[in-house]
Amino acid sequence: MLVRHSACRFSTPSSWISRLSPATTTMPLRAKVTNRAFTASATNMKGVSKGAPTPAQDDVLFGSLYGVRLIELNRPEKLNALNWSMVNKITPRLQEYKKSQLANVIMVAGAGQKAMCAGGDVASLAEQNRTREDGPKRSSEFFAEEYKLDHLIATYTKPFISVMDGITMGGGVGLSAHAPFRIATERTVFAMPETNIGFFPDVGASFFLPRLDGELGTYLALTSERLNGPQVLFAGIATHYLDSSVLGNLTQRLSELVFQDYATLPERLDLVNSTIAEFSTGLPVSTEVKLGGSKREAIDRCFGHNTVEGIIEALKQENTPWATRTLETLAQRSPTSLKVALRQMRVGKKWSIAEAFQREAHIASQFMRHPDFNEGVGALLVDKRAPTWQPASLEEVTTDMVDRFFTLPEGESRLELPSEGDYNEYPHHYGLPTEAAIRMFVRGASSAKDDPIEHFVGLTGDKPGVREKVDEVLKRKAHKSRDGVWLWK
Repeated sequence: MLVRHSACRFSTPSSWISRLSPATTTMPLRAKVTNRAFTASATNMKGVSKGAPTPAQDDVLFGSLYGVRLIELNRPEKLNALNWSMVNKITPRLQEYKKSQLANVIMVAGAGQKAMCAGGDVASLAEQNRTREDGPKRSSEFFAEEYKLDHLIATYTKPFISVMDGITMGGGVGLSAHAPFRIATERTVFAMPETNIGFFPDVGASFFLPRLDGELGTYLALTSERLNGPQVLFAGIATHYLDSSVLGNLTQRLSELVFQDYATLPERLDLVNSTIAEFSTGLPVSTEVKLGGSKREAIDRCFGHNTVEGIIEALKQENTPWATRTLETLAQRSPTSLKVALRQMRVGKKWSIAEAFQREAHIASQFMRHPDFNEGVGALLVDKRAPTWQPASLEEVTTDMVDRFFTLPEGESRLELPSEGDYNEYPHHYGLPTEAAIRMFVRGASSAKDDPIEHFVGLTGDKPGVREKVDEVLKRKAHKSRDGVWLWK
């Protein structure tokens, strides 16, 4: 049910207002000056982690527009890198919104046009590890609080939208990947760059990457490959693609949604989904699935091996420019990070969402005591030089070394999460059809001559990207017989 409110008080971060088109900037001037008072109140709250640094005043802006609650990461000069202060503001606000009958929809985005969030503030963590005796312990505590926030989003009981406008990497992915709605724009740049700095793909990557089609997750985890715009949608990381110019109008329209008190969460999510669809302008002309076709076949062939050495040998056998570039990329990565990340992709398929964050908290604490994290961050982000890894080669990274990242020492308790929510598969699906869904339809269609493309186009309301995605999968994995029957290879 949609209604328009005739009068209501609201406050929005001023930078969010600047995104609104002239047609929607009819709000009173006072809304532009309330964000300082609004965020000042957020720094005086319960739930701040013991030992956390003193929160900065304006690194997160909170606002409300009728039924929408807006969370804006506000460190544009740092590409909105996530730090402890920001985590300790966002978490209690989300807990507050869960209880509020006035809060219908939650939206998170980043200030400026360059980044939603480029990752965690790892430079400060590495510096802390090097200069403080308790540095590794404090850094581990930061990751624990970050993962609690990510788990809260993953199990949130109200519609949650992450606007992945701009660079969305690392910690920014943690704020996005587990939300039921993840909006990519023409400015979106996605990556999990952790193996490049001697770390591992965290923030729940153990859960969402292994559940992507085929071996895409393993490929993205080990290589830190960047995906842009529509490619984030095709990979299954984003659920929607919109032009950034419509984000303000979308926010305004979402603010007008009113849910019946008895409406279930799926019913509320369906209404939000149909509302987002109203603002779709389609994909850019001639958009193709870049990680498709022969490249995707090679990714599945090579990254399906269960050892990094096996992956490297398979890439050598490919003898293509893509394989050569990929080999060069892997040669630059931390050998320890590569082996931990591959193990993570294999065992993470069996972890629940709660276990994934609990396991990752232990893995992160191990990396805070491992030389590669400080070396990788210092070399690449501070000194701008090639890092010196320890151990320096894959051969030197033994199975016992990798095991320590996955074995909880006796007496060490698992991370206590903020909610009891848990699941083995994401409960909400608003993105493009998965390869598994397409396979199931082809194999079990009521009529083998049914057109899979038209089936999924109708099922999703002609969602942008569906035709391109299903067509690519069919060309790679299925074929038509002479009498027009679709057969899965």
